[in-house]
Amino acid sequence: MPASTNLWMALAAIVYLLAGLILLRKKLSAARGWDKLITLGPLFIGVALAAFAPEHFANRGPSYIQTMAPPWMPIRWFWPDFIGCVLLAAATSLTLRKLMRLSTTLLGLMFFLFVCMIYFPSVLRHLHSRPAWTIMLRDLSFCAGAWALAGLYNRASSPQLSKWKILFSRMVFAIVGIFYGVVHFLHPTFAPGVPLGLPMPSWVPFPSAWGYIAGAILLSAGLCLALNIKSRMAATSIGALATALTLFLYLPILVLAYRGGSVEAINVGINYVADTLLFAGSALALASALSEVS
Repeated sequence: MPASTNLWMALAAIVYLLAGLILLRKKLSAARGWDKLITLGPLFIGVALAAFAPEHFANRGPSYIQTMAPPWMPIRWFWPDFIGCVLLAAATSLTLRKLMRLSTTLLGLMFFLFVCMIYFPSVLRHLHSRPAWTIMLRDLSFCAGAWALAGLYNRASSPQLSKWKILFSRMVFAIVGIFYGVVHFLHPTFAPGVPLGLPMPSWVPFPSAWGYIAGAILLSAGLCLALNIKSRMAATSIGALATALTLFLYLPILVLAYRGGSVEAINVGINYVADTLLFAGSALALASALSEVS
């Protein structure tokens, strides 16, 4: 992958983040307590999507993006560019808060199709593979976050559909929280958040302790969401955890990768930052939807 791709990924994220913060300044000023963080949920999703988009345009994406498409899909060269355009369109909608009902519905559908066409078949082929389950549930949580927002914006026109979308999103995050929480307890030396298997960096003190803390938060939040007990706070706690990890773990990992100068390491760092930020935004989107129906 060319070094310029990393530059465009970082630049896209920064531009969308600054634009979103400027547009949200009045809402952020008026919000109180945890509502300030919840207000940022859609922006976090938009920034992460914007960061991912340039990677799909670079030589039609890395080889793994092209090979992920099912073998029966035609014109395989077309899909990375198409997904890149979809990501930018959704990022723009979420950042500007325009056409939200349409964009979040379609964004959730895209992630749901990823799960059905790519990740669920992978799980069926590798039933005992923890990474396969982790990645499938990660994208399902992205779908849940988008559809939680769609449910929020569907509330007036289709209250029953809105209710089902938010229920689906709550149950998805319940499953994700419980599964990820258990994984953190079994593998506390993994970098926490979405437990993809990245080892905790050596510069982090007491690495196992942070894995156990993240696991406890995720597991307890997942159980609360499953039982519908303080669901809004549970979703907010997942979002707050992922936001903190983005700022204080994955962003420093990215900065250190830039100092090292490896193009591949920088790309991995950007992807971990965007991945964790998207997970945070999805959880906060659910919190926002739950606040409207509680």
